[in-house]
Amino acid sequence: MGHKGGGGVGRRGVVAGAAGLVASLMVTGDVAGAAGPEPGNRRGGDGKPRRGGARAEEFRGMWVATVVNRDWPSRTGLPAADQRAELIALLDQAVKRRLNVVILQVRPTADALWPSPYEPWAQCLTGVQGRDPGWDPLGTAVAEAHRRGLQLHAWFNPYRVATHADPTRLAEDHPARRHPDWVVPYGGKLYYDPGLPEVRRFVQDAMLDAVRRYDLDTVHFDDYFYPYPVAGEVFDDDAAYEAHGGGFPDRAAWRRDNIDRLVGEMSERIKDVKPDVRFGISPFGIWRNATTDPRGSDTRGLQTYDDLHADTRRWVKEGWIDYVVPQLYWHIGFGAADYATLVPWWSDVVRGTGVHLYVGEGLYRAGDPAAPAPWQDPAELSRHLTLALGHDQVLGHAFFGARDVVTDRIGAMARVVADHYPTPVRPPGW
Repeated sequence: MGHKGGGGVGRRGVVAGAAGLVASLMVTGDVAGAAGPEPGNRRGGDGKPRRGGARAEEFRGMWVATVVNRDWPSRTGLPAADQRAELIALLDQAVKRRLNVVILQVRPTADALWPSPYEPWAQCLTGVQGRDPGWDPLGTAVAEAHRRGLQLHAWFNPYRVATHADPTRLAEDHPARRHPDWVVPYGGKLYYDPGLPEVRRFVQDAMLDAVRRYDLDTVHFDDYFYPYPVAGEVFDDDAAYEAHGGGFPDRAAWRRDNIDRLVGEMSERIKDVKPDVRFGISPFGIWRNATTDPRGSDTRGLQTYDDLHADTRRWVKEGWIDYVVPQLYWHIGFGAADYATLVPWWSDVVRGTGVHLYVGEGLYRAGDPAAPAPWQDPAELSRHLTLALGHDQVLGHAFFGARDVVTDRIGAMARVVADHYPTPVRPPGW
């Protein structure tokens, strides 16, 4: 999935519908990045001393996006052997960079990278949704990751059905075609309606099938719940709201409850199926701005609580998730959403909850000609990790995405490895 450059706040805007987020951040201008403070507390959130600035256990993750072949496979229609070889090469790159977690997108558009009884084979494999690729990508990924000492976190997108708006382009037996009343077109894409209880149950069942079948380490959601706002368009869930919205003060509260139910129920059901499988979410980095809510961060951007109807702070406080990876894809000193402001804010949110905090890093921005000046400095990303060392709740980082880990346009990832990853370590709790 491609990302927007410049001063925008979208995580995966090119593919996943975050267009317009530049405006939503209400950017007033970039501030030049500056080095973070010297590391302070040298103990991790688990109480273990850090060794030379690194923990004995630390989350070092890499996202592998499959939607529209962002990171893998390199293109549709490759022979099974070539697809497998490319996947193995990415796992080997993770090992080379001394990472220890691969977050593989296995349900990109309500289709599957395993032989699912619920949904068709993913289009990103063969170019034709529903066509058997001739191998089991998820099964292979789990086995090969574990063989290399990597955790495999299966990344699911709950509600996105298609990156286009034409239901006839979906596989003939796609659930969205069998149940057109489940689907809402919005912003040139198709989404399942989160307000329908039968939809919520179905997407949980579809995702839990992978949990039952494979030795997954974690179920991982990203930032897409209700879709990112599109100017001039309305997400048409009138029928669902009329049927199920009684008792709520307004539609926004009802929508938040729908997403809370998805997260809370999924948490319980994962533990029922396999108690050792964890549940993590990687939300957009701003919960609410302090100007909206005094509990919010000193930022001026899109708010997950209000705009995506995702109460990410509550999920941490309720303990519904095992880890949170806020996408802090902004440079140190960025006025509207400063990395140096959001790291301590999230640290305070998780403190005392038992929920692990890992920071999502925008590696894809490093060296992007459209990105602000600080991202042209190969040391910017390394400064992020240095700053995070001063916050004992930060137990690691994840990098978006795999393509950028491999190409490393200006050497920013190499700098991170040289400065912060001198030796391999275990991921937390493994």
